[in-house]
Amino acid sequence: LQILTYLDGVVKVEETELKPRVGFLHPVLTHNISLFINATRERDSGQYMCTVNVVDDVTSTGKNVAVINLTVLVPPAPPSCSLRGSPTVGANVTLSCASEKGKPFPAYQWQRTEPTLQVFFPPAQDRVKGTLKLTNLSLDMSGLYVCVAENQAGSAECSIILEV
Repeated sequence: LQILTYLDGVVKVEETELKPRVGFLHPVLTHNISLFINATRERDSGQYMCTVNVVDDVTSTGKNVAVINLTVLVPPAPPSCSLRGSPTVGANVTLSCASEKGKPFPAYQWQRTEPTLQVFFPPAQDRVKGTLKLTNLSLDMSGLYVCVAENQAGSAECSIILEV
């Protein structure tokens, strides 16, 4: 699908969803034909190809193509936190955290913030699945638990209060 062309001094942008968001970064005659895409969206990800054809130049045929893969990163959507199990003394519960969007998939980190800060590590915490397994509950395990979903594009969090 051709998106943007420059021919005989005229810039033409094809009727695609990119039309209002794409253009040449510099005047074409500067010999820099970089393009911009504003307000990128996840669906803008893909392979882009630039082809330069110089009039009456038969020596450059097939040598004037550049390809680039674009991956648009998406920050995690605010995750939802949930508790599975019965929060009673001596029981086991699993706290879960899941974000519906994020590219690449977010990693999850649980911590207890109140009344005292506590950070968790495997095997209690699964950073890929977003779960935290708390075993043999005691009264002092009550508090506010926060889950942070994070990737290269950003982070978001949710929290849950555990009352044992």
